Amino acid sequence: MTQSPPRDAGPAADRNTCPPAPRSGPEEILHGRRVADPYRWLEDARDPATIAWSAAQERLLAQEEARWPARDELLTRMTALLAGGGARPPVARGGREFHLCRRPGRELAALAVRESGRTRILLDPLEADPSGTTVFEAWEPSWEGGLVAVQLSSGGTEHSVLRVLDTETGETVDGPVDRVRRSPVAWLPGGRAFYYVRRLAPAHAAGEVLPRRVYLHQVGTPAHQDVEIFGAGRSDTQYYTVATAPDGRILVVGASEGTSPRTGLWTADLTATGPDRPDLRRFQYEDDGHTAVRLRPGEGPLLLRTTVGAPRGRIAAAPRGAKDPAQWRTLVAEQPGTVLQDFAVLDGPALDRPLLAVVRTRHAVGELTLHDARTGSHARTVPLPGRGTVTQLTAHHEAGHELWFAYSDHITPTVVLHYDAVTGQLRPWPGGSPAVDPVDGVIVTQETVRSRDGTQVRMFVMSPTGRPDRPRPAVVTGYGGFGASMTPGFTPQAIPWVRAGGVYAVACVRGGGEEGEEWHSAGRREHKRNTFDDFDAAADHLLRDGWAAPGRLGVLGSSNGGLLAAAALTRRPETYAAVVCVAPLLDMVRYELSGMGASWRDEYGSAADPAQFAHLLSYSPYHQVREGTRYPAVLLAVFDGDTRVDPAHARKMCAALQWAGTGDAPVVLRTERDVGHSARASSRSARLYADVMAFLAHHLGLPLTGETPT
Repeated sequence: MTQSPPRDAGPAADRNTCPPAPRSGPEEILHGRRVADPYRWLEDARDPATIAWSAAQERLLAQEEARWPARDELLTRMTALLAGGGARPPVARGGREFHLCRRPGRELAALAVRESGRTRILLDPLEADPSGTTVFEAWEPSWEGGLVAVQLSSGGTEHSVLRVLDTETGETVDGPVDRVRRSPVAWLPGGRAFYYVRRLAPAHAAGEVLPRRVYLHQVGTPAHQDVEIFGAGRSDTQYYTVATAPDGRILVVGASEGTSPRTGLWTADLTATGPDRPDLRRFQYEDDGHTAVRLRPGEGPLLLRTTVGAPRGRIAAAPRGAKDPAQWRTLVAEQPGTVLQDFAVLDGPALDRPLLAVVRTRHAVGELTLHDARTGSHARTVPLPGRGTVTQLTAHHEAGHELWFAYSDHITPTVVLHYDAVTGQLRPWPGGSPAVDPVDGVIVTQETVRSRDGTQVRMFVMSPTGRPDRPRPAVVTGYGGFGASMTPGFTPQAIPWVRAGGVYAVACVRGGGEEGEEWHSAGRREHKRNTFDDFDAAADHLLRDGWAAPGRLGVLGSSNGGLLAAAALTRRPETYAAVVCVAPLLDMVRYELSGMGASWRDEYGSAADPAQFAHLLSYSPYHQVREGTRYPAVLLAVFDGDTRVDPAHARKMCAALQWAGTGDAPVVLRTERDVGHSARASSRSARLYADVMAFLAHHLGLPLTGETPT
């Protein structure tokens, strides 16, 4: 197939037609540095000037969209690729299996219950809101399965409202309870009460941040009568987790500062004091590491997944009264080259010995193994369908030998698999979506590149032939933050791109969790430049080894990945032909003042600290825009309901790039209404993917009107 450069299909949305944006913001002296913020007025979305400017940007976007000949065809393909059921592994409670599923032709997932081989829908958000702007945020059945706590949010805000449903009738028996953003719910036996996390009401908060507290809620009583259990006197940006054992003997409360990977843990024996006045005693200090607890019935030890003494993770058993990690006994040790992700206990009477099902990743690729629960010795490896990712591991909370999990890879839609540890049989779970064959015409390889300091960085490359046979239009993406890993997962936006002859690459840069907590730490705060250096190395590898054609390399990043993409744009604008930033962080001097920014200080640092401010300013994309630079084509995509990353970041960056750049490459802003940072209707996802890839295809010169890989 012959690839041609971009062709015009109408007037370009270039910088000569950009809406005027006065550079009227302040210049401030911060820690002895003069810092200009010329577009601060764009932070106020309700200001008439911002509204008028945004409307003009929408008209500019419409001009640019008219030049994307493949947009409608891409939308059709994306819709088909996203049409799968999207089921999640079940949570087994009281003889029932609860799970989310998306039925064919439906926009959103519904909560289903499978019982005696029959599945019925318990709650479909589309029934309550046909507009599709109300979505599930979280849900948790009671231990007996008679009740389920559900959390829904509307308009993309992620501000959840909690209700309790009767499993038999679907009727609401408790709630609504507001201010519960994806709260963990820890039920007590009998379904009479549960622990959860709720924000204080604005009238009771000292500042703009609404602190969280752990409460005990009695089902059927008003939320204002809930008993506060934990959180008073702690930082306003603390996050909390709660967990209870199925028999109600023990409560575990976890606390972390913002998104820090380090956790403090407290435990209480509820049989000694009662659930409304637990005597919480410290079990682990925050600075020790991150620990998650797997609670089982009975008086046995606590089972832990922890990085304490093991940056890549180990499984340990701890006496319930332990006050020192030195008392923890390692069951499954840290394994070099891998990162522990999760584990489950299989100890049913049909087994000849209790087992631990252990999920690890090796350079971001998933592995599932079984180990003797008493000695930790390896028992067997569970073969997976491919080089993919295992997530959402579930098992019976009491004795059992069954395991459920979700599996996907770059070219395989998510499927729910069921494993029987007695027979050794692995098969699709009957309650999930039908298994789908991997997409053909796309070959995935894993490359190793060397960063500026010699560090080895892995990168997945999707291509038509599996080798750099000739330079092609290419897109590279990454994330590199918060310890989140770019593990293989179904990538619908890459499928038509590669089948049309392009290359799509995913770089596993520092700041993520692909190589454990040390990998994360090497790309956070004052080490953030390692993240950007790794991404530069990935782009250079694609160009140097012949995967990518010079002048036809693009960048795509979302959220923290949008920061990564914008840093690539401002560091080396000449390297790229097009850049897409979705819901990006861009003003790192003021990121703490909007959205959930105050919770991210552990990741990025704070502009209130002189040394940390200097690091933030040195790479903040908004502040690195330089007048007279020839920038590539840029698409900034934001969502007006986003309560995590304020769309103001993109508005300010858009104005700065439109002012500063030379040449005729467009800078456009795509603002989507009534959606937010996370869950959305499938048609909204399809439209976003189609617009993003059509923009990249136009500016990188890849015709997408037919899929003819060569």
